[in-house]
Amino acid sequence: MSVTAPRFLTRRQTLLGLAAASQIAAAPQDRVVTVLGDSITAGLGLPARDAMPAQLQAALARQGVAATVRAAGVSGDTSGGGLARVDFSVAPETALCLVALGGNDLLQGIEPRVTKANLAAILRKLKARRINVMLVGVGAPPLIGASYAREFNALYPALSREFGAPLYPNILAGVGGRRALMQGDGIHPNAAGAKVIGERLAPFVAQALRARTTLARS
Repeated sequence: MSVTAPRFLTRRQTLLGLAAASQIAAAPQDRVVTVLGDSITAGLGLPARDAMPAQLQAALARQGVAATVRAAGVSGDTSGGGLARVDFSVAPETALCLVALGGNDLLQGIEPRVTKANLAAILRKLKARRINVMLVGVGAPPLIGASYAREFNALYPALSREFGAPLYPNILAGVGGRRALMQGDGIHPNAAGAKVIGERLAPFVAQALRARTTLARS
């Protein structure tokens, strides 16, 4: 959820890389899961093999779920940044898109109503393309202001109900605040933390993929 992109990689280079990555073919039996997010999805500070998307793919494999998890994260992206690039960052063959945005909105103090509107627009775009979605939220701590925190934390369940999208309430659940699982900045997970996130997310993603398969057959 870094507010700034890594020094060695410009935003344009990152977006071009995402566009290229979206063309990588999955194995025929695999379903494509795309994670549209920020620096946690991008794996800031970690090699790709240790970042959350790779850890999620490995956790799904351990559950017997064949899926290719594509990272579509840009460090520093807000919900508005995700909205601006969702059309090309999420490839058409995506079976399930995890929309994991909002952390930088929180860090920048963006009005929750703005974040909610941006996320709603992203969900509408994906639904129009017949791409199933899953919301991945982030928790706002009360110390930033009780009223702001309440409004921010309420937007994810509200969107989940409005769009009928499954919700994983807090991407940092079980990781945030635990020094052994975080990098030195206290914001981004280290490799062990990314593994915990992947393992916790995997059952929710597997269930969403099964639901999609059931609907397709009905």
